[in-house]
Amino acid sequence: MHRMVLALAAVCLCVPALAQYPAKPLRFLVPFPPGGGTDTMARLIAPKLSEALGQQVVIDNRGGAGATIGTDIAATSPPDGYTLFLMTVTNTVSVSLYPVKFDLVRDFAPVTRLATTPHILVVHPSVPARTVKELIALAKTRPGALVYSSSGAGTVSHLGGELFALQTGTKMLHVPYKGGGPSVAALLSGEASVGFATMPSVISQIRAGRLRALAMMTAQRSAALPNLGTVAEAGLAGYDVGSWYGLSVPAGTPKDVITRLHAETHRLMALPDVKERLDAAGFAIVPSTPEQYGEFVRSEVERWAKVVKASGAKAE
Repeated sequence: MHRMVLALAAVCLCVPALAQYPAKPLRFLVPFPPGGGTDTMARLIAPKLSEALGQQVVIDNRGGAGATIGTDIAATSPPDGYTLFLMTVTNTVSVSLYPVKFDLVRDFAPVTRLATTPHILVVHPSVPARTVKELIALAKTRPGALVYSSSGAGTVSHLGGELFALQTGTKMLHVPYKGGGPSVAALLSGEASVGFATMPSVISQIRAGRLRALAMMTAQRSAALPNLGTVAEAGLAGYDVGSWYGLSVPAGTPKDVITRLHAETHRLMALPDVKERLDAAGFAIVPSTPEQYGEFVRSEVERWAKVVKASGAKAE
């Protein structure tokens, strides 16, 4: 009887708490430092989410170790609806490379898939290659001499380079950085020669002529850069590398909270000004139900585990 009374009391206390949600600011964990595609996505939607929820959504950048540091913090945060997590494709790659304690399926509750963005093969203007074929020829004449930067070991910009080398029979030196921002900075300074970067992190640099784009890394061209061909068009059949972003919360977060977050996120992503800014940055909106997003994450973990094994990639 005593336990039943406690259980009923807990239910009674929980209902008004959910009705008042959110009653304080929310933390939006981003597992990368400022400056890259993931951070760009977070900063585009956080202000609108703040307006929708009536509470400030504070971005908390926690980069490092292939996005596993920020992910671990999110996975072990209280499931009270006040911790949001921006999951990306990198998370589903790095779990096959790092000895992590968390499980992306078990320890997170899916809210919605948000968007996708292609990656672009870019080079510093000093590199004497203007096409993919010329870059391949250059890499073959200088094995291990060309440096390619990535947003970290275990990220898609790392695996994209590994797959490129695997399919072309070339060898370049991989130098991992702590996020897309530092990786692009290395390219701009000439510290790195080649990059396999997300579109949002390099599109303005391409338009300004500070980086040279050689090809889209996805199967199809992008409306943001319609004249830029794909790596597949250059002869690498089946080469398709892009990023995706999704909103997750710690497992155990109340269903009513997830439903509210899902509804508000879908509404703001459909706003004309948000869509315009996302389009300009190279994002394509791909909303989903929580169930669809959860199954997608599961399939991505399995997909990238196979790619990591085939490429022989290591967490450096």
